[in-house]
Amino acid sequence: MPDSVSTAEFDLRLVRYFTVVAEHRHFGRAAAALHLTQPSLSRQVRRLEQQLGARLLDRTPRGTRLTEAGEVFLPRAKALLRSAAQAAAVTRAAAEPSLLTVGYISGLYVTPAVRDMRRRFPDAEVRSVHVPWQESREALVEHRVDALVARLPFRTEGLRVTVLYDEPRVLVVPRDHRLAGKESVTLDDIADEPLPRVTDPLWDAFWRVDPRPDGSPAPDGPYVGAFEEKFELVASGETLAIAPGVCGIAIRPDLVAVPLHGVEPSHVALATRADDTSRLVAAFRASAEGLLTGQGERG
Repeated sequence: MPDSVSTAEFDLRLVRYFTVVAEHRHFGRAAAALHLTQPSLSRQVRRLEQQLGARLLDRTPRGTRLTEAGEVFLPRAKALLRSAAQAAAVTRAAAEPSLLTVGYISGLYVTPAVRDMRRRFPDAEVRSVHVPWQESREALVEHRVDALVARLPFRTEGLRVTVLYDEPRVLVVPRDHRLAGKESVTLDDIADEPLPRVTDPLWDAFWRVDPRPDGSPAPDGPYVGAFEEKFELVASGETLAIAPGVCGIAIRPDLVAVPLHGVEPSHVALATRADDTSRLVAAFRASAEGLLTGQGERG
């Protein structure tokens, strides 16, 4: 007999775990994204299924798929998480009217603008937190952050987005690869080279240039969840990768970044909620647009 579920007893952590598995369609990748072990994540999702009295996910040889009940529950689960996050954020804002949380993804820096805000608003609490790239929109919509510096593309409906600067894209190859010594490369040079995939369709299409300008698909590589994982696969010779021109490649002596010509650059953007009228958010926008402009942001 399933556990009785009431609003007060509903464990939002279990709901979030389920939505991450549903997004990744794979328990292993979801566990890595959540920094959990796969057996622990499986137990947590099973506990949620027991509470609901319905199986939400089926394992398949290629990963995981939603059951009919899972398809019904997923949009409601996401709405429940958004509602809870918004309720918590509004409550915190009422209790802490001088709090600003600034998010950033890996490889980007917000320090100059955060320092400027702390200097200009000494009575405010200005925090900075790392946000996984695949949670850029969710971090804002769920009120985990008030402003975010991230790389496009991500879904921007309901957000106010300003491009701060562009980064050229580069091809990352092992130091002993046939392209490592070239001054630059084009997509024609890597027409048959597999490139790492991610589960987010917008991000995947942009960073693999898929489809190619002639309409052909980009060759499929292994799935990855982070820059570090991507670079390890490149170093091992399993794949090549397209990356931002400034992303820490130089710290690995076994990798080389070659300029990739003929492709759109990466866009680094500032995003806030479109309906946010906070004076601190407006002030941070001004600081970011003045101080976070490419190389100048690293000072």
